[in-house]
Amino acid sequence: MPFLCTPGQFARRAELYHQLGALTGAGVPLLQALDQLRRYPPSPAFRTALQGVSEAIQEGATFAEAVRLTGNWTSAFDLAVLEAGERSGRLEQCFKLLADYYAGRAANARTIISGLAYPVVLLHVAVFLLPFPGFFLTGDLLTYLARTLGVLVPLYVLVGLVVYAGQGYHGEAWRAAVERGLGGVPLIGSGRRELALARLAAALEALLSAGVDILEAWQMAARASGSPALVRAVATWPRRLQAGQTPAEALQQSPEFPALFANQYATGEVSGKLDEVLRRLHGYYSDAGTHKMHLVAQWLPRLVYVVIAAMIAWRIVGFWLGYFGQIQQVGEF
Repeated sequence: MPFLCTPGQFARRAELYHQLGALTGAGVPLLQALDQLRRYPPSPAFRTALQGVSEAIQEGATFAEAVRLTGNWTSAFDLAVLEAGERSGRLEQCFKLLADYYAGRAANARTIISGLAYPVVLLHVAVFLLPFPGFFLTGDLLTYLARTLGVLVPLYVLVGLVVYAGQGYHGEAWRAAVERGLGGVPLIGSGRRELALARLAAALEALLSAGVDILEAWQMAARASGSPALVRAVATWPRRLQAGQTPAEALQQSPEFPALFANQYATGEVSGKLDEVLRRLHGYYSDAGTHKMHLVAQWLPRLVYVVIAAMIAWRIVGFWLGYFGQIQQVGEF
C-alpha cells in the first residue's frame, strides 16, 4: 500500500471489495469477477495487481496466495481476512467486511481532513505573519526564515513520522510497538481494540462454520484481527488446549480479551450456539469501535484548533509584553 492513503484511495479500495463481494455473491466465478474488475477497476492502480492475481490463480495458486504474490498492494490485515474467507468458503462475507472497513476509514479521514483544514491554514498564516513586522523593519531574511520554516519544518517531519508509523506494511514488532503506544490514548486505544475484536469475531465465526479446526481457526482469526497483541495471546494457546483446556478457559486467562468477550464466548461454547454469539460480538464491538473512531474524527480537529489558537494568543501576548517592556526601558532611561 502507498505511504500515505487519502480518503479517495480508501474509498476506491472499499469499492473494489464491494464489487468483488457483489459479483461473487451473484454467482460469478472468482476468476471471471477478477477479470471484469481488471477491465473496469475502481482505480487504474488496481489493474496490474488484479491481472497478476488472475494469472497466479490460473497457475495453481489459491486466491490468498495469489494476492500475496502480487506485491504489497494489500495490507497484512487484508491478506489475513482474505485467507480466512477462502479457507471458510465465505469470501463474499469477507469482501463485505473489508469494504465496510475501508469505507469507515475513508469517512473518518474525510472528517479529520475537513476539520483540520481551517486550523492548518490558521497556523500557517500565524507563523508567517507574526514575525513579519520584525522582517519588515530589519530586512533580515535569514532570521525571518528561521522563525517561520524553523517552526513548520519540524511540524512537517513530526506529521510524516506519525503517518509512517501508522502504516500497515511494517513488521510485527513495529506494529506491536505502535499498538502499545496508542493503547493508552483515550478513545483511539479502546476503539482500535474493539475494532480488532470485531474483526476477530467475524473471521472466527466464518472459519468455525466452515469446519476449520478450532485452534487453527483461532490463530487465523487472530491474524485477521490486525492486532499483534491478540496474535501473541492466541499463540500461547496450543499447549493449554493440548493439556485439556477449552478455548473459553484460555480466554478467561488472557488479559488481552475483555471479560464481556470471554463470558459471551463461554456461553456460546456451552450452549452450542457459538456462531450466533460470535455474530453478536462482531456487531457489538464493530458498533462500539466505530462510534469511538467517529468521535476521534470529530474532536481531533477541534483540539488542534484550540492548541493553535492558544499558541497564537501566546505569541501575541509575548509580542506586546516585549513591546511594553521596551517602552518601559526607554522611559526609565
